[in-house]
Amino acid sequence: MASETSRRPAFAKWLGDTNDVTQIFLSAGQIPGLINMAGGLPDPQTWPIKAMSDLAAKAVQDHPTDALAYAPIEGLPALRDLIAARFSAPGLLLSRENVLITSGGMQGLDLIGKVLLEEGSLIAAQTPAYLGALDAWRPRRPSYRPMRLDANDFAPETALHGTQFAYTVPNFSNPTGRLVPLADRQALVAAAQATGTWLIEDDPYGTLYYDSAPLARMLTLAATGGAYDGPVIYLGTLSKELAPGFRVGWVIAAPEMIQALVMAKQGSDMSTSGIGQRITLDAFASGLTDSILPNILNLYRDRRDALCAAMRTHLADLFDWQTPEGGMFVWATARNPALNTDHLLRAALANGTCITPSSVFDPTGQNRRAIRINFTFNPPEKLTEGIRRLATATRACLAEAA
Repeated sequence: MASETSRRPAFAKWLGDTNDVTQIFLSAGQIPGLINMAGGLPDPQTWPIKAMSDLAAKAVQDHPTDALAYAPIEGLPALRDLIAARFSAPGLLLSRENVLITSGGMQGLDLIGKVLLEEGSLIAAQTPAYLGALDAWRPRRPSYRPMRLDANDFAPETALHGTQFAYTVPNFSNPTGRLVPLADRQALVAAAQATGTWLIEDDPYGTLYYDSAPLARMLTLAATGGAYDGPVIYLGTLSKELAPGFRVGWVIAAPEMIQALVMAKQGSDMSTSGIGQRITLDAFASGLTDSILPNILNLYRDRRDALCAAMRTHLADLFDWQTPEGGMFVWATARNPALNTDHLLRAALANGTCITPSSVFDPTGQNRRAIRINFTFNPPEKLTEGIRRLATATRACLAEAA
């Protein structure tokens, strides 16, 4: 007689397409003494605890309905107005009809998948691509057209033609840390306008410029002078500006796209946390996020420099990399093609450190020659020791592969 469990329906097929690498590095935090350089984590010391505590109390005491009741699906009107004003620019006229408040930036990605993707739909994706985006769209089982924006022969219109949308992280891309130049941004916007393709501008790191002034957003470049109705779908988040635990993000897009996303969000979580939205509104309005940014930039700039110095000392003969101008990551490619960085992940864990292998950022899973290293979470002395351990693990992997 069949057991009860054997008669249960099978799980969805897309679950078989996932990898175990993500689970490995997310659970690595439980290993005593581990130096975790894998995740894209902000340092908790940057959080203004007292100020956030005061804002939380103020939200509940002064705005109990906003904070504690169900919020409108679109988000609190006052917060939508503030986001619209904050991102408006000469020629770019935004209103609340252009704004949806989401439960973190990740929900924006998930909702876009729900409204634009059918099984097998084609996505043009900046490659290597953000793991969270690949995971968000995995249940739709799309196919991908890689966009290597730094390739000499990259042709934006050809890349976007026939796709449901194009996905980019132009400011210090996750995972590569690459800053997309202004000319390339202009070319992508022009291609989106010419082909009628939606162009996603995912921008969690847009405030983290360490060495130069911020470049123009593609959202701004797509403006035509009137009420915004362009092809760029802009995703923002509070996670890197204040703290990730609030789970507040936003989508800025043409009204028709916002309306479609609202329908998808209705069947997802009904509304983003009211207290989180109220705190976000007051944090922006009071200038709190602007006041803490200089300290964040100084802290992370010093850590980036410490990481790259340690890499020059311990990894120069093993990897090639570029020092990023901002963001949270360094992308390093093994000089020896025999190095499998999936294997390196496990060797690194055995040596007390953790990095993210390149395979999880490749829709095909075939790139196993690079690693992503985070520099924002650990102090300089830990970064230096983590890189020393990584060098030991790398040499062991190469010896085993020889």
